[in-house]
Order: sequence, then C-alpha cells, then structure tokens
Amino acid sequence: MALENEAEPSTPAQGYRQIRFELPPEATEILLVRHGESMPANESAPFSLLDGHGDPDLAPEGREQAEAVADRLMAELPIAALYVTTLRRTHQTAAPLARRLGLEPRVEADLREVLLGEWEGGAYRRHVTEGHPLVLEMVRTGRWDVIPGAESNEAFAARLRAGIERIAAAHRGGKVVAVSHGGAIGMILAEATGARPFSFVGADNASISRLVVSPSGWVVRGFNDTGHLKSR
Repeated sequence: MALENEAEPSTPAQGYRQIRFELPPEATEILLVRHGESMPANESAPFSLLDGHGDPDLAPEGREQAEAVADRLMAELPIAALYVTTLRRTHQTAAPLARRLGLEPRVEADLREVLLGEWEGGAYRRHVTEGHPLVLEMVRTGRWDVIPGAESNEAFAARLRAGIERIAAAHRGGKVVAVSHGGAIGMILAEATGARPFSFVGADNASISRLVVSPSGWVVRGFNDTGHLKSR
C-alpha cells in the first residue's frame, strides 16, 4: 500500500516506446577495424617475419581502403585514441585516420594476429586456396593449432582479452579505434558472445566491427560493416 506522500508512477501519454541502446556507465566503445588488403603471397618470396608473424605491406588496394576507413570514421568523433598492433599493415591502415585526427597511434601488441607457426610468411593463404587437408580439419574443429606450430585458441583468446581490457580500462566512457586482424577480431567477438571460435572469422579487409566493454561484460554492437568500401 502506497504512503500518502508517495507519487504513484504514471504512464506516459504516448505509451512506452521501445528503448534504444545506450552505453552503460563506464563503458568503452571499441571500433575494431581489420587492416586493409595486404600484398599477395608469393611462394618464391615469403613475407618477412616480425616476432614469428608474417609482416607484409598493404597492397595498393589496401591503401585505398585505408583512406575509405578514415573517411568513414571521421563521422564517429570524438575518438579518444587510435590503436594498432606491432605489424606494419595495421600502422599503414591507421595512418590516414591518424593524420586527420592528429593522433599518434598506440601499439597494443596483444591484438596482433594469431601465430600460424609453420604456415607463416604467406603459406597459410596458399594452403587455404589449395584446400589443404589441415585447413578442412581446422574449420571442422574450430582450432588454429591444427596447423603445426600455431598458437592455441586458449593462448590466443587470453592475450586478446588482456589487450581489450587494457584499452577499455584506459578509456572508460570513451570511444577508440583499434586496427587489428581478421583472426583476432573473429576471436574477440567469439569471446564476447560465447560463440564457437570461428563464428566470426571472415571479416573483410577494412571492415568495422563494434564492441562495447563495460564492468558488466562485453557486448557486440556490429560486425563487418563495409558500407564505406567500393564493391569489388
């Protein structure tokens, strides 16, 4: 029974509208950008390696995509920070946006791509194209470490989670851009949703995915936005 001085809740004259999503308090919105298209793999000239990872430059198409990403993300202001990994294709993708924002990209090494072991240097692309039996096994099991010497799903997911949590902690209540890699973005979104590890594999080059990180958990708000890119 209500007390005499309590106000009874009233129904709005127009009724209750559907509620739009709002960032939770202390949340960080992270725009995950896959790097632009990198140079083709050539068996006779493997990619140079950096800490065991293949480290190709962007292809000319990738540099065009990087400009398109910058055009698109200028509509997302304010952007508090811009992150890249240790690998050059993320730096080159971030460069046009960094120039326009006047921001120096910060390196978050833990968002680098999965380590592909014996299939680094461009061999992974060849084996996928040719339908290597281990590729079929990798897809069937959802495990990267089917590849000889590759990083385990558990180690990959743990370092990605650590990197995302560091970024979120540094920018509570803000929006940041993190330029990363297809496998990494796929695993981050699988971790956020509890999906199978390969459920989000296949983000296009220069696509944008959205992750909200708050003390109550991670929420996926978008995957593989390519509206800013030219059709192939």
